[in-house]
Parts: sequence; C-alpha cells; structure tokens
Amino acid sequence: MGFRYSGNAYNRRFLPSLTTKEIEALPKEDVLIVLPVGAIEQHGPHMPVYTDTLIGEALMAEAFEHLPDDAPIWLLPSLAYGKSTEHLEFPGTLTLSAQTLMMVLQDISASLARSGFKKLLLFNTHGGNADLLGMMAREIRISTGLQVYRLDPGAVGYSESFTDDAEKASGIHAGDVETSLVMAICPEWVRPELAVREMPRFPQAPFFSFRSKSFAWVTDDISESGIAGDATKAAPERGEAMLKKAGPLLAEALLYIASFRMESLKE
Repeated sequence: MGFRYSGNAYNRRFLPSLTTKEIEALPKEDVLIVLPVGAIEQHGPHMPVYTDTLIGEALMAEAFEHLPDDAPIWLLPSLAYGKSTEHLEFPGTLTLSAQTLMMVLQDISASLARSGFKKLLLFNTHGGNADLLGMMAREIRISTGLQVYRLDPGAVGYSESFTDDAEKASGIHAGDVETSLVMAICPEWVRPELAVREMPRFPQAPFFSFRSKSFAWVTDDISESGIAGDATKAAPERGEAMLKKAGPLLAEALLYIASFRMESLKE
C-alpha cells in the first residue's frame, strides 16, 4: 500500500496537510474538494472488509498522478464507514445507519462551507451508499449552498474491457474486478485460495430488474458466500491494468467537474 501518504494525492493535494492559514488563503471559488466514501464490510472469505475504501483510495491516488500541477482539486481523507446494512449478517461489517451517514455528510459539508469552499465531489466506491449519496447531494446543495457532485468509478468505464458479460451482469461484489484490484493494491490482504464463484440470478425483465432496483435485497438473499461474481478468475496483473486505465479517465472527470459551472445550465 505504498500509495498511502505519498504521491501527488498526499504530497501536493491532501487538504488536511495544510495549515489553517494556508486553507484560508486558497482561492475557494475555483477549488473542488473530493470526499471519497467507502465502506467496511464483508467481501467473502478471501477479501479484506476494507476493500471498498481501499479501492477508492488507490483510484484517487492514480487519478491525482494525472492532474496538472495547478489543478484546483484537493483530497479529503476517505470516509471509511458507509451504509452497509445489507451485509449485517456477516462478521466484520461495520456499518453506519442511513441517518448517521446522512448527518456525517451534512456536518462535513457544513464545515467545508464555513471554510469558504464552494464545490464538493462525493466519490463513492460502495454500491450500498449510492441512493443515499444521491439524495444527500441535493440536501447538501440546499442546506449549505455548495455545488455538490457525484462520481462512481464505474461511470468512466475503466473495467469494461477486462470483464465478460456474466461478470458485468452479476459481478457486483467481491468478484473478478474487486479481487483483481485488491490483488494489485495490497496482495498480502487477499486469500486467493479461498476465492469462490457465486453468480446471483438477477431478473432481467425491464420492469423488474436488478439495475432498475425493482426489489430490495440483502446479501443473504443473493449469496451464501457473501460474493456476487467470480473471484476465481481474478489476477493481480489485470488489477494493475485496470488501475492504470482508471487513472487518466478519473483525472479527466475531476477536471471536468472542477471547471463546471452550475449557472451554465440556464440559457
């Protein structure tokens, strides 16, 4: 895990490394603050419970390596605890309630607004957070005046060319992609000999599909092992290739968001 507290993300663009006077002097109108939001939850018998947060940290470290030196983008420490109530039946899952996570996001955002910042990006690497973050982005916009943006790494398509159709359809948790990534990021935390394949049979009817969130499942409903995907196919080389592909794509997204102006939405 050599990326932690090294590289551009931490040596040049880690907001907590600045003093209060340095933060006061930042030109707030142009600054985008990035808050990674992950989780601590079970990832099957072979993966660390820190998986989602770890992947988010590594992806941001890669992205910041591709930003110009003068990019007005600053990184906050990851919010490691998310809403993981769907994994409560598995040991090691440490979850916040929806209400607690909402208040934590509200308090962090209010603090940023008091410091004069104008733009916040919620960078999410846990699917169970997605609906809550989407709702809170608007609530924070209303209550603080911050311009709030959402980004999940899947939006830039960094893993599409590395997985097959079956994994794209059902590999949503601790499968090929996540296992390959953690093998590349922190191999000593993975137990590949315990990896399994378990593919949920998600319905595909357009009015009753997994993607359209037509039903509220918990992990016990879809998996015995805690895995949804094929972790047996994972390889560290593929994980490294995905990280390298993700870096410039995420950097491009960060720069676009940083330059975006909400007033441009009006004619």
